[in-house]
Amino acid sequence: MLDRIDVTVPSVARMYDYLLDGKDNYPADREATEQLLQQVPSMKVLALNNRDFLRRVVRVLAEDFGIRQFVDHGSGLPAMDNVHEIAQRVHPDARVVYVDNDPIVLAHGRALLQHKGDTAVLRADFRDPDAIWESAELKRLIRPDEPVAALFVSVLHCIPDSDDPAGVVARVRDRLPSGSYLVVCQLVSDDELTRRAVTDFMAEATGGTWGRVRTEEDVQGFLAGLELVPPGLVEVSTWRADNELAPKQPSMEWIEYGGVARIP
Repeated sequence: MLDRIDVTVPSVARMYDYLLDGKDNYPADREATEQLLQQVPSMKVLALNNRDFLRRVVRVLAEDFGIRQFVDHGSGLPAMDNVHEIAQRVHPDARVVYVDNDPIVLAHGRALLQHKGDTAVLRADFRDPDAIWESAELKRLIRPDEPVAALFVSVLHCIPDSDDPAGVVARVRDRLPSGSYLVVCQLVSDDELTRRAVTDFMAEATGGTWGRVRTEEDVQGFLAGLELVPPGLVEVSTWRADNELAPKQPSMEWIEYGGVARIP
């Protein structure tokens, strides 16, 4: 498989893996990440806090709202405490579909889950919700008459406005039964120079497979008209934080901003 992957071009998933101290990354990923850290020193802590947000969200949805079905769009490489592991600690019968278009993510995910019939890894582009939700693997695991949690955690900034991220979320929302939940977060900044600099750097480094750093108003639009679960849309390290020990960002030039909304 590696002969079909250009590991000289940084991958967002592998850069994130490097920030989480993972081992599934290459020199190009590490070099690009170190360069980006010079522009935004808070990036590593932001990634760690974002992963903690994912853990809390899945646990809260499973424990407090009884969710047993999860679809993780743009899941990235497996890391400590994946969605299925968190959900199945609460509900052993929980079912999870991971979606990603990176062949390395696919290989690692399937190796991890090869003996788990209640979990699947689907190679697909999350910009094509119709193909994902009509796939045999998703239909095998996700029951259309039960609530589902659809996750878009730190992935929407990977697609440009021309691909209509709000429309992608809306098309998934329209497929969810009543009582389901949407989880959305993405990189935002209130500083135009930061938004432009990071967006330009990532677009160049990844060969154009990038969207942009957006504003809080952009993210609010992704969940417009839905019932926000308290505390609403916030900097993610503060979303139902378990304690005050979460690492603090060394600077706040950008944040991961998001939350959870219920489908009425």
